Formats: sequence, C-alpha cells, structure tokens
Amino acid sequence: MFWGILFINVSKNSLDNPNPNLKQKTIKRTAVTEEIMTKIAFITHGCTNNFAESELMAGMLKKAGFAVAKKEEADIIILNICTVKGEKTALDAIEDAKKLGKKIILAGCIPQESYTQFREALPDSCFVSTHNIKDIVSIVEEARNDSVVDDIAFKNEVKLGERLRGNPAVGIIPILSGCTNSCSYCSVKLIKGNLLSYPEQEIMKEAKKAIDEGCKELWITSMDNSCYGLDNGKAALPELVKKIANFPGNFKIRIGMMNPKNLIKFADEMIEAYKNEKVFKFLHVPVQSGNNEILKAMNRGYTAEEFLSVIKKFESAIPNLTISTDIICGFPGETEEQFNDTVKLVSKLKPDVLNISRFVARKGTKAEAMENQVHGNITKERSRILTSRHDNIGKMKNERWMGWQGPAIVDEKNPDGTFVARNYAYKPILINSSKDIFNKIVHVKVKKTQSHYLTGEII
Repeated sequence: MFWGILFINVSKNSLDNPNPNLKQKTIKRTAVTEEIMTKIAFITHGCTNNFAESELMAGMLKKAGFAVAKKEEADIIILNICTVKGEKTALDAIEDAKKLGKKIILAGCIPQESYTQFREALPDSCFVSTHNIKDIVSIVEEARNDSVVDDIAFKNEVKLGERLRGNPAVGIIPILSGCTNSCSYCSVKLIKGNLLSYPEQEIMKEAKKAIDEGCKELWITSMDNSCYGLDNGKAALPELVKKIANFPGNFKIRIGMMNPKNLIKFADEMIEAYKNEKVFKFLHVPVQSGNNEILKAMNRGYTAEEFLSVIKKFESAIPNLTISTDIICGFPGETEEQFNDTVKLVSKLKPDVLNISRFVARKGTKAEAMENQVHGNITKERSRILTSRHDNIGKMKNERWMGWQGPAIVDEKNPDGTFVARNYAYKPILINSSKDIFNKIVHVKVKKTQSHYLTGEII
C-alpha cells in the first residue's frame, strides 16, 4: 500500500461555523489546470469506512489531475482522523503529521466539541469533515492558495464513486452512513447522524466495478451493517449480500460489523446469506460487556444471554465460523464483579478475534457525565487480563486448523517480503514465497499455529 488512510468522526446533526473568524465557504467542485502537478498524500486512521473515504477522495483528486504520492514526496498531506478513542488520539496524529513539514488538510470525523482544540493545533489548515469529502478537489485548491476554509457542515450524501484503492486486492464498499443506535458512550452517532442507507443499485455498481478491477475480496462496511434498509422499513442486508454474491467471478465477501440489537431480529435470513460459498465465514458482532447492568447503562438494547444465543445459532449453522467481538473495559461504574461477568462471557464465547478498548469519555456523550468513572490503572489491568485470556483462547482455537489445506486469497504483502492469505473463514495465514503472489488465489497447507495467525506453505 503506497498511501495511508485516516479516520475521523464528525459532530452533531448540524454544525454551525464554530469559528466566527472563518467563513464556511460555498464549495464549487472544480477541475485542476495542468500547471504544476501538486502531490497529495493520505494518512488515515480509524475504521474501514474511513479508509473507504480516503480512497474516494484520492480517486477524485487523481481524476482532477493531482498526483497521489508517498507522504515524504507530497506537497499536501490529507490527514483523515478518527476520534473514536478520544480527542487525544487525533491530536497526537496531528502532531505527528506536522513533523513532516508539509501543508495539512484535516479530514474525517471532526466533533464540534473538539473543533477549537483542532483549530489551535492547525491554525493555517483547511478542514473538511466526513460529510463533505466530495468537496475535496476544491478544498485542495483552497489550500494551495493558502486559504483557511472550514467545510464541516452536516450533509447526508451517498459516498460511493470512483476511487483509488489503497489495496488492489480489496474492494471496500460502504453501504450506509449513520446508524439507528444511541449508545451512551459513542460519539460517532453524534458525528455521523441518523441512518442513511445507500441505494442498492449504486452499491451493486460499486461491487461490480471492484470485481471487474480484479479485487478478490469485497468488504461490506459501515458503522453498523445490520442497520442497512431499516430507514426504509426493512432489514435489507441479507438480500443485498445474496445479490452481490450472484455476480460472476472468483471473489469472496467479508461482512463487517453488525450490532446484536438488530442482528437478533433477522439472524435466520443472515445465516442463509452466510451459507453462500462466496461469503467469508467471518462474523463480527460486538458485545462490549458481559454484564447486563453495564449493557443497559451503555444503552445497547440486548442482554448478554441474547448475544450468546444469536452467536450460538450462527455457529450451529456455519461450521468453523470465525467469531470476532469487541469489549470496552472500565465503563463508568463497572465493578470487579461486573468485569468478571465479561471475562466469563469471553470464556464461553471463545472468540477468534477480540478487540479490547479501554473506556475513554467522549465529549458530548451521556457516559461522559456519568458518576463513578473507573480509574485508568484499573481499566489497564482489566485490559491486560482479557488480553491474556484471549491469547490462550486463540492458541487453542487455531490448533484445529493444523494440517488444513485449501484455497486462500493473498491480500497483504508485508515489508519483510512475506505474504498474508485468507482462507474461507478469513483466518490469516502467513506464507513465504519467492514469487509475487499478491492478489492471487493459492493452495496452502497450514504447518504451524499461533495465538492470532497461522503459518502455511503453498502446495
């Protein structure tokens, strides 16, 4: 991958201009004249959806005549930030980008509550929020002319179209913006707004283009894929997946995160979609806590028992299913006993992938104002306990793949020359090869197992 991608989060359903000294300009989408080709580099943080937005911006800039380059060679850095883990993470990313000595455009999820901090860190930069990425050509023109522009007003747009892929093996396909949930700790909803499901026809067009361009993997992504279609009165994700799987070609679909609250209601239909041979047997459903009182305080809309029940239903129907889930350690008021419920749930679930986050109070959320905030040292220790438990689970679960052989898609090339391939269950298999096998389908045999990956050889 020759350029990076950043993630950002936006604020509120409408953003008034937070700085009265700056004008919220009306952006005209213009083309670039062929004077001197300005080189643009992307640094992207955050979720897959942020990577998709960086790809879309890169595609528009390339079409307009700009060059997308390495950050060391660039005239302008587009920093696509993520604030999901708090403003400090984004501010650290800004400081790292400033060390490059380049002109910076701040993009991504820019919460209104954090605007002043970001503006103080980048007083001479243009800002373009996640809602306005289709204005990127004009924003770059403004930056070239040393203008300081805020393009951060809320706008609900379908963000699909011509893109420059960061990974040619992977077609990232956003299917919606926003979500239907109101989790008490989450700032993303404040930024992204309410649900907007993208038109099926446009998603299908995006998927077909990715296949035609040689992508072996299609990643269905959003804040919560289980929301798709609910703004139109129907859970439409299973049907969408089936239609994409009907396209001719040798590819597989990776279905991204689905929240339990919605998935529970159409689990049977989703299981049928998963049975298609073109769908990776990979299920990402975040539980966040194993204690029902904490789940209620989080406003998650399900119980730990309901979560385990729907996962068991999938596992019973889909052999060798890879399970991925998320946990937040140290939610306000979480006692030792309540945390132990989470440890017990992880032991029952035995997830292949466990994404562990330490609670950080996000500005503007209900959780920020909750009493009994858990001390950072406690959340750190709880994170360590879960990590240790999961390392043992991963090692045990991966042993079942010892000796497995079959086809796998090579979707990564590491700096040391090794490759990563994915089998039908999306298990990562590390491979040594003297040939360039990137974006190829190879037959491999698993020779060793580790806690978080497999090692194989081509047969």
